Amino acid sequence: MKNYSPQRHRVAEKKLKIESVPGAVVSGIAGKLDASGKRFAIVVSRFNSFITERLLVSASDGLIRTGAAQKDIAIVRVPGAFEIPSAARTLALTGKYDALICIGCLLRGDTAHYDVIVNEVTRGIGQSAQETGVPHAFGVLTCDTLEQAIDRAGLKMGNKGLEAALAAVEMASLKDGIRGSASGSRKNGAGIRASGSGRKQATASRSADERGKDRGKRR
Repeated sequence: MKNYSPQRHRVAEKKLKIESVPGAVVSGIAGKLDASGKRFAIVVSRFNSFITERLLVSASDGLIRTGAAQKDIAIVRVPGAFEIPSAARTLALTGKYDALICIGCLLRGDTAHYDVIVNEVTRGIGQSAQETGVPHAFGVLTCDTLEQAIDRAGLKMGNKGLEAALAAVEMASLKDGIRGSASGSRKNGAGIRASGSGRKQATASRSADERGKDRGKRR
């Protein structure tokens, strides 16, 4: 057994450097989980309703818990996941909603049908969000088995409907924050330009006064 040396232990303590938790280097714009005063639409697929209804309940609960009023939540049902992007785009173009939540469930089968639908739904939802400027939260499950879907609809893997709702709330808030920041920057820029113009006018006025005094002295 090795002998314990207090002196060696103290030397090791001196060499150990403990650092504090680093703070944020640059402050940024972030969304808040506050849905007060905002309007949301949930597009939910009836196909695999055993799963999608669970996702819908949790998504609605998440919106209400973060401050959304029940009257400000619209629910639109479509036949299947393939129809979600079309309905989402139509809702986004109305300009009534701050964010959309897309809910569906796709289970892999024996054919390539699953892969085709997954790609089209994902592309369609993303394209609708980019072209309309309205945030779309992706709550469409793409699972190999029913067990995987059940786990993600309220069991050991959480509830993806709730996660999508929280993402929608945060993105709606973030969009307002970005707009406010851009508006403030424009105002500051206008103020700086106005200040610069004022200084130029004052300088020109002083120069004119000085020239007038010089002419008076010469006379």
